[in-house]
Amino acid sequence: MEKKQLLTFMNADLRDKVVLVRVDHNVVKKGKVKDTMRIDATIPTILHIYRKGGKPILMTHVGRPYDKKSGNYTISEDESVKPIVEYLEQKLALKIEVPALPTTELNGITDLSKLMESVVKLKKGETQMLYLPNTRWFNGEETKNEASETLAMEISRLGDIFINDAFGSWQPHVSTYSITQYLPSYAGLLMEKEVKHLEQIFEPQKPLVSVVAGSKFDTKIGPLSSLIKMSDKLVLGGVLYNAYLAAKYNISIEGLSAEDVESARKFIADSGSYADKIVELPYIVESDSFEELSQGSCRTHKVSELVPGTQLKYILDAAVETFNDELIRSVFESAGTIFVNAVMGYTTLFKDGTKSMYSLIDKNKKAVKLFGGGDTIQEFKDLLPGIWMKAHNDTNYYFFTGGGAILDAIEQGSPYSMKTVQVLLR
Repeated sequence: MEKKQLLTFMNADLRDKVVLVRVDHNVVKKGKVKDTMRIDATIPTILHIYRKGGKPILMTHVGRPYDKKSGNYTISEDESVKPIVEYLEQKLALKIEVPALPTTELNGITDLSKLMESVVKLKKGETQMLYLPNTRWFNGEETKNEASETLAMEISRLGDIFINDAFGSWQPHVSTYSITQYLPSYAGLLMEKEVKHLEQIFEPQKPLVSVVAGSKFDTKIGPLSSLIKMSDKLVLGGVLYNAYLAAKYNISIEGLSAEDVESARKFIADSGSYADKIVELPYIVESDSFEELSQGSCRTHKVSELVPGTQLKYILDAAVETFNDELIRSVFESAGTIFVNAVMGYTTLFKDGTKSMYSLIDKNKKAVKLFGGGDTIQEFKDLLPGIWMKAHNDTNYYFFTGGGAILDAIEQGSPYSMKTVQVLLR
């Protein structure tokens, strides 16, 4: 792999410069911050901007307020940045201004003229930091048309320098990509760290064991097709594994779509000799219901005993017995690098498989352990809080702030392949 280098802001002159900083603080749900991890991860960049004399303006998206079909916007306090700002004010002991801009449900934010008043206050020291409204409220942020070009020019006029610290916001929108056409642009400290650890998937300490789950097979075919070639062993979970079982063994599983099964069948066929790398989890949990657990409603099946034509109810977890199996234990115990973008259970009621797998992974003290994806990390925190706390002081663990970004890079074949990263390379 050709070594490339991100242009970081540490050698840039920020003194008295207005610094536009794109962060990934997409952590608000129903008007409340659900997890501070992504916010906390960007604080080193914010503090270093201050230390270098810069005056920061932060930007993030929250949720999906723009309806691509209708072209309309949903402007709601449920997707406001205000809860993020309140947390940062408390954490940093700063007063942060969120400029009030006119919005409409039809066009979102189109008038940015009042922003300059806030920027003047920032330059004078009357405000310590600005935090723009939800970037996806701005007309043109996601549209890739004339409105996007206008927005990129107007936002760039607010600052002198652009820093991208939003690894998880990998899609090339105005605030992550287009703005780099108009301002000197640099990677933030988090972006630099995330890309560095992403390199460990492409140049792993061997053997590499990858674990991926998901709720739809067709959306994962691209990353899986690349990952199966890169990995020494590939473990599937969730709908991905269910579809794989249905396609390979000609069984039916309730709730599994024909499209997912066909995608799995294509993946198996296209994988050719690489298909032998797939590690089959030997025990699965069948349930009569998604919503509740009751006596007699769940059954454990041994995959090797399933025969063609078998009809199963919902398969919602990998059974605990799986991670006591000698073959499965040897796969994880012998790994040099373990990449995890997966939870085994399909709903919050089914978490024993995930807990058992994460516990098994933790027992491998020599392996580099790379976890990505919001659900993956949240499950780790909730199910194994003690191990989670210790992991943050263990250099063999790393928790990415963005799961989709990792899979996109894997599909493209390089840790530098994301467009938002390419424009920051020297």
